[in-house]
Amino acid sequence: MSIDKRFIRHYIILAALALVAAATLVRYGRLAFGQAASPSAAAARVVSIRGPIYDREGRLLAVDTDLYDVSVWKPSLSKGEEASLAAAIAEAVGGDNTEILAKMTGSGPDFAYLARRISGDAAKAVARAVDEAGMNGVRLDRVSGRVYPERDLAAHLVGFVGTENVGLSGAEAAFDSSLSADPAKATGGYAYGDSVYLTIDADLQFKLEALALDAMERNDAAGVALVAMEARTGKVLAYVSLPDFDPNDFLAADRATWTDRVSIYAYEPGSVFKVYSMGALMSLGGIDERSTFSCDGRYERRMPSGEDIVIKCLGSHGVVDVTKILEYSCNSGAAYASDTVSGIDFYSKVREFGFGERPGADLAGESPGMIRRPESWSGRTKPTIAIGQELLVTAMQMASAATVIANGGQLVRPRTLERIVGADGATIEDPQPILVRRVMGELEAKSILGSMEAAVLSTGTGHRARIDDLRMSVKTGTAQVIDPATRRYSDTDFIASTIALFPSEAPEYIVYAAIFNPKGASTYGGRIAAPLVKDVSNAVADLYGVARSESASATHSGRVSVSGPAPALIGATMPDLRGVPKRALTALLERDDIAVEIEGDGWVKEQSPAPGEPVPAGSTVLLRLE
Repeated sequence: MSIDKRFIRHYIILAALALVAAATLVRYGRLAFGQAASPSAAAARVVSIRGPIYDREGRLLAVDTDLYDVSVWKPSLSKGEEASLAAAIAEAVGGDNTEILAKMTGSGPDFAYLARRISGDAAKAVARAVDEAGMNGVRLDRVSGRVYPERDLAAHLVGFVGTENVGLSGAEAAFDSSLSADPAKATGGYAYGDSVYLTIDADLQFKLEALALDAMERNDAAGVALVAMEARTGKVLAYVSLPDFDPNDFLAADRATWTDRVSIYAYEPGSVFKVYSMGALMSLGGIDERSTFSCDGRYERRMPSGEDIVIKCLGSHGVVDVTKILEYSCNSGAAYASDTVSGIDFYSKVREFGFGERPGADLAGESPGMIRRPESWSGRTKPTIAIGQELLVTAMQMASAATVIANGGQLVRPRTLERIVGADGATIEDPQPILVRRVMGELEAKSILGSMEAAVLSTGTGHRARIDDLRMSVKTGTAQVIDPATRRYSDTDFIASTIALFPSEAPEYIVYAAIFNPKGASTYGGRIAAPLVKDVSNAVADLYGVARSESASATHSGRVSVSGPAPALIGATMPDLRGVPKRALTALLERDDIAVEIEGDGWVKEQSPAPGEPVPAGSTVLLRLE
């Protein structure tokens, strides 16, 4: 009987494959269960070392170290000493004896990890226990582990890695591709990831974390967000989110401490936002530094639907201009000022400050916050946004938006990356400041900056942030928190915040602090966040040698010559004044460039000229009220 040659050929091929498979199994067994691998096999193995993370000065924040995995291969496991060995391993690694024994003897998979990523000392104890038991089938494998030598310092910014040494949060996640080693580039059996340098200063970070923690504890608060930033470059010098955790043992921490209150947690900003709403209105031409509004303790407007809108103020401030609005944190003035522009224009300009978009500070998971489009607004939305409600922001956005005021109207992108350096020492990435867009004119920005100086006067809400020998531009805020159960503003939960730019004559630094849900003696930003910002600003000024003056008494009027529309509520074109109450119109009677006639009492029912029509000098404006 003849044999098909093709069959013989197939048989030879199958036999060869079987031999290869057998050789592979033998090689695997030697690698996995203690027999030495051949020199060629050892040479083929690549050890990947994740790149370190440093602060801007080269101080180590994260580094790889040797850790060990303990595993079992049941088919090779010696019988008879499993229980005593499981107990010894459990004691060495701090594990559960019963759980480890079940993995060794149970009906599960033949291969199982008994412990992962244990220290060198624990690995030595396991090795001793295995040797003393004289058992096969249990082995130790060296793996790369991550150590954070500064423990909880800047924990939310630095982040942490998972069991596979892959970044899960913070810079570890944002720069994972750079930090991870490429085995294809290995030399001598080792592959190294790039070194990542962050913009923070570890010395300043340590100091500011201590100040923030003290403020949190003194005010019995749920948390604190604090950002210190270079105004001209957008570099983040300190990034504080409390409560924090130790990334060396992040799984042991309460998951709530993982919340990044700087870049991910979004909230209503409160009155600090008036800096940006007034800047937006000034940029749009709705107001200028001479515009005035009447505050009798409340903003009132009757909508065409008949709805009466009321926004309360902290007091009756009389006639207020932009400087007084920021000095007193006047809700009425800010709300009436918002009536000078359209909803779509106001929305678009607020977006230009960076709200409603991710800041782009080189971090994974940044929140864009939230600002609804005008088509979904109610009648009260525009004036409410003007006082810092009905939108969500992050602490990073609030600090970033201040670069517009500090840099003559230009938004600078915030960043946390200083540079990336390869294993060979060559710089791979060296980011430069990025001007995102021009948001407002230079003189308008200077006007807002000057108006903010008034807040540190004895009559201003920010006087507790004042530093006598340093000119500062400040704004405070207190925001109510929405109760998720009732979907109404809480009577007990607040966010107290303050922002400072200094020195005012040419801002170099921005400091923003928010204290969440304080339960102490006060909940007001001017009382509890302003002192924190004062201490932080002093620390920044001392560390970086900001020039001090003998006296920096804030006497700036906030008035800068800005080309724009005519004074008060009425500019170059007629706004829609229908629904505005009579008390809000009294400032118009002081105008000397136009004649204003007011007939009747109550709210504006009819007006001439119509909304949008030009109002040249010498015009007569007629307002009929009912």
